Amino acid sequence: MAADPFDINLRHLRALIAIDEHGSITAAADAVSLSQPALTQGLAKLERQFGYTFFERRSGGMVATAMGRIVVARALAAIEHLSAGAKGLSAVFLHPDRLMTMTQLRALLAVAEAGSFAGAANVTGLSQTAVHRAVGDLEQVIGATIVERRGRVVWLNAAGKRLARGTRLALAEISAAIVELAIDGGGGSEQISFGALPLSRPLLVPAAMAQMVRAEPRAAFKVLEGSWRELVEPLRDGVIDMIVGALRPYEIADLYQLPLVEDRLVVVAGSQHPLVGQENPSMEQLASYPWVVSPPSTPSREQWERVFKGASMPATPIECSSVMIIGRLLWETNFLTLLSPDQVALQIRSGLLAQIGQPLEGTKRTVGITTRRSWRPTATQRRFLDMLREAATQMRSEENQPGLRDSGWL
Repeated sequence: MAADPFDINLRHLRALIAIDEHGSITAAADAVSLSQPALTQGLAKLERQFGYTFFERRSGGMVATAMGRIVVARALAAIEHLSAGAKGLSAVFLHPDRLMTMTQLRALLAVAEAGSFAGAANVTGLSQTAVHRAVGDLEQVIGATIVERRGRVVWLNAAGKRLARGTRLALAEISAAIVELAIDGGGGSEQISFGALPLSRPLLVPAAMAQMVRAEPRAAFKVLEGSWRELVEPLRDGVIDMIVGALRPYEIADLYQLPLVEDRLVVVAGSQHPLVGQENPSMEQLASYPWVVSPPSTPSREQWERVFKGASMPATPIECSSVMIIGRLLWETNFLTLLSPDQVALQIRSGLLAQIGQPLEGTKRTVGITTRRSWRPTATQRRFLDMLREAATQMRSEENQPGLRDSGWL
């Protein structure tokens, strides 16, 4: 079984696709410009690396096995991502991606991540000379510079970043094929990588993760926390496969947004605040106290601005997105802020913070899942998506709310 997608030969993957498409070694060899012996050897190597036979030889030609269909589908997606990343970069070749090697692409990604050839050499185990040569060969294939240099520091230019993104997405598809075959064969584990925005962290994400680890002991998680701006590029690059949290209120061409549950913000203060206990404080009362607000252009800040639109704007001496910092500030001062009830449920229950009035009209936000439109989840990833939906259904259900929100943790 291949443990590293960089061990897979791209020409062999193209040959695999050609065999499936044409149904014969002879026709496939002509299509990919390989000799029949070379193509046969390439297929045999792929089958050894993955540990499965990909085709059955029948009277009507070569027919993909169940495992072969999995790898062919992932290989097609990988080649499409790589082709899209390389499209239009070369003034020399129409399809430069067909001339690229895994060694070259591995060097490109290593340089992008390390920021130097020395660092890339340490990451890959190659010599600095080999990394230099691989990146130089890649630039020759493209016919343009993709790496900018200033002393020992290097970085990718726009063309390099585009190619790197296509490469990462292609590698994600190959990795998914490796994982799917391992799990179907009864072994291996799979890491689910996603980003968690603030609204999903208190309840939705941990509820789904807890259910997943109980149901799928082999599942593992890599969770990145951050703002939308911090997570959207890792999503596009394939570093993570989804973002769970507040959805954007507009369509995004390359991303798909799946709504799960709606959330409304509340005014939150320290338990000692003079407005605590008032059912319906006026806008004048709310504006008479200083506020902690989220940074500009964030959904929370936009909601806050809508609340005070047409009214006297209160003082906002503090911009902060950290619920932990905000909670401590509220406890020690007479500041106010807007938060989701789930984000501060534990602090409210413990008596440190208090909700002032009812959830505010016009502050409704949709919480859900954002993925790449091109993403093809594995069976394990699909199951986690189902568990996120189930957790959201429980959150919406009045009957089940006591079991989730009043469990003593939130």
